[in-house]
Amino acid sequence: MNQLDEQVMPPQFDLPSLERNALEWRALKNTLLTGLVWVLAVIASIPLFSVIYMLIVEGGARLDMEAITALPPAGFEMGGGFGNAIVGTLVMVGIAAAISIPLGTMAAIYLAILDPSSKLATTSRFLAKVLTGFPSILAGVFIYAVLVVTTGTYSAWAGGVALAVLMLPTVTLAAEEAMKQVPQKMKDAAFGMGCTNTQVILKVVLPTGLPGILTGVILAVAGAAGESAPLLFTALFSNYYMAELAEPTASLSILIYNFSGMPFDNQIELAWAASLVLVMIVLIFNVLARVVGKSKFKD
Repeated sequence: MNQLDEQVMPPQFDLPSLERNALEWRALKNTLLTGLVWVLAVIASIPLFSVIYMLIVEGGARLDMEAITALPPAGFEMGGGFGNAIVGTLVMVGIAAAISIPLGTMAAIYLAILDPSSKLATTSRFLAKVLTGFPSILAGVFIYAVLVVTTGTYSAWAGGVALAVLMLPTVTLAAEEAMKQVPQKMKDAAFGMGCTNTQVILKVVLPTGLPGILTGVILAVAGAAGESAPLLFTALFSNYYMAELAEPTASLSILIYNFSGMPFDNQIELAWAASLVLVMIVLIFNVLARVVGKSKFKD
């Protein structure tokens, strides 16, 4: 009977311990590398937080209702603000968005759905990727030659078109990727129900890909809001509130550029305050992009 029990009993194995040993070489190496990554991350973030700290301290001290609403002061004047620059920035970014969002979305529909493998689509996709690294100052020079020289004046229109040139590739590529993420089964089901190509695009593709499209749009708007080089050649600057679109227009980035080089404390303080406002505007757009992007993954 004992011999039978010995035959039935399963063999015994020496299993390795699953407890983590901090002194083991792999665990020690993992701890060291993790600590090194954290140290490098902290070092890399020092310049960012230093700039933010300086903006809050220097710009926040001067940021008040007068600075947000008043007109820029002259050389030796005290007080003043940059209300016209805030309005001009929002107007030109709005013009750029009104141009680039419809064009970029329609281009993305062609690239992602209508004819994604054609030579025209391949060439357009390549050019859009090239334009994402296009120097912004060249966009300003191009619009200067096309609009400013033709109309004979700097204007908000010219500034908005220059920003639209920079926004268009970002909107197009982001919208194309968002539309490609729409499951093919949804489109096939719509076609199977008798929907036309237009109905599938309007009722299935665009609503489903909308969070990704909006993420690209918000990021493009945030980038355009901080541009200065194109506006030097197209909108120039103005010390007054904008009366019409066909006249030189103030912007926050150009005001910062102008005031930061002046030998007057008042203007330098206003430049810091305008910088803080501009960073807050860009930050708001980036946070919106993150929120919209997270809602995309939740859906």
